[in-house]
Amino acid sequence: MIESLALIPSDGGRFEVSVNGKLIYSKLETKRHAAAGEVVGLVNKMVEG
Repeated sequence: MIESLALIPSDGGRFEVSVNGKLIYSKLETKRHAAAGEVVGLVNKMVEG
């Protein structure tokens, strides 16, 4: 179950996605943009858990 999902503007080339306080994707860590559908797939994995 997702309790919180937020998009927070930032700077420095960051694009990070957290679900329920857990980081599930970070452009800074992967050094690339997320592929089409990649973030949705990661969120689905969290929901299916």
